[in-house]
Amino acid sequence: MASLQFLQLPVHSSQFNDLLTGYSLLRSRLEASDSKNALLVLRSSLRLRRNYGEALRPVPVRVKCFSNSTEEKEAEVVSNEGNDENNVGNQLDLARQDLPNGSANSQRIVTSTGDSLSLGIREPVYEVVEVKLNGMVSTRKINRRHLLKSSGLRPRDVRSVDPSLWLTNTMPSLLVREHAILLNLGSLRAIVMQESVLIFNYNRKGGKAFIDALLPRLNPENMSGGPSMPFVLEVVEAALHSRIQRLEHRLMDLEPRVQSLLEVLPNRLTADMLEQLRISKHTLVELGSRAGALKQMLLDILEDTPEIRRICIMGRNCTLNKENSEMECSVPLEKQIAEEEEEEIEMLLENYLQRCESCDGQAERLLDSAKEMEDSIAVNLSSRRLEVSRVELLLQVGAFCVAVGALVAGIFGMNLKSYLEEHVFAFWLTTAGIIFGAIVGFFLTYWYLRARKIL
Repeated sequence: MASLQFLQLPVHSSQFNDLLTGYSLLRSRLEASDSKNALLVLRSSLRLRRNYGEALRPVPVRVKCFSNSTEEKEAEVVSNEGNDENNVGNQLDLARQDLPNGSANSQRIVTSTGDSLSLGIREPVYEVVEVKLNGMVSTRKINRRHLLKSSGLRPRDVRSVDPSLWLTNTMPSLLVREHAILLNLGSLRAIVMQESVLIFNYNRKGGKAFIDALLPRLNPENMSGGPSMPFVLEVVEAALHSRIQRLEHRLMDLEPRVQSLLEVLPNRLTADMLEQLRISKHTLVELGSRAGALKQMLLDILEDTPEIRRICIMGRNCTLNKENSEMECSVPLEKQIAEEEEEEIEMLLENYLQRCESCDGQAERLLDSAKEMEDSIAVNLSSRRLEVSRVELLLQVGAFCVAVGALVAGIFGMNLKSYLEEHVFAFWLTTAGIIFGAIVGFFLTYWYLRARKIL
């Protein structure tokens, strides 16, 4: 038949032995069911084809040999298993059409498997509001990979603004990178770039307040013809302004309520008033901690001069000298502009630092007043408990003296003859003695307790 190819090979030749060895390896590997063994089979087959070229193409082969029956059986096995070899040969032909090199083909198989596994991992997608340089606002969805590519950030940088980590990343931070600034101010989390800003959690109070503070700054009609700051500085100032303004408004709303409680509480101790004082104190502690954390962040930035200079050279053809952190620009004018912006950033941060310190100080003063009121209430309640304890002690002393008189009356109430019952005056004498003894015992005990400063 035309479809069959005849090979006349000596039985004891090295090529025939290699053929049988390769076929036995191929057959043992085809019996494996998992994907790893299948891959090893392909690699082994490709290695054989690379060594022997087209001579070992897996097609139905009839071997004519001049040997004993054992070798004839082996040749019949080769012929009977032609269908399996055809399947493997088709796979090898497809693989060889893709890449002529067998090792490269195995790498492609491993790579495609890794890609399919990576496609099974669900990549996080963020829904953000994008505000551009011209004031255009749009809502978009962006995955993590595209976010890193567009902003030039590293995966660990995004952790500070990741909305899914808002319970752990509560400390405010301002991270400066080569092409972006990451803002984390409580409920406000954003990535600032040269021509746009991406705002996470834009539906929360912090995000809404930031958008309301940023959009008027980007409107050309509100600039009044004066020079405007760079877009990055406008965004940073709007973020700090919105955050500190929210703290100031909460503090202004809380201060009159605390003052009214401080005026009423000394004379009116009720459960409702004490609960309001507790809630106000908790709010003051929260405001003080947030203002203190923001103040510490601003102090750290002001003390870190290279960090401020990185903000100044963002978007310019400038670099920082690693030895002395000096700005080096290819154009002298850019260096002059960057130095002016450095002074402007320092003044900006100083201004918001003073406002933050004012909020922190006011919250601390109100908190100290609330703590003093709590101490006063505790002293007042302690004095009341002391009065109640004194009254209880006096009642206990009187009850003891009366109990002694009851003991005497019980003794005389026994049905035994004492010959006192025969006298009329014995009842009155005994009654007067019991009353007089109880009164004397009470006063003696009272004077003793006063002498020991118990009462």
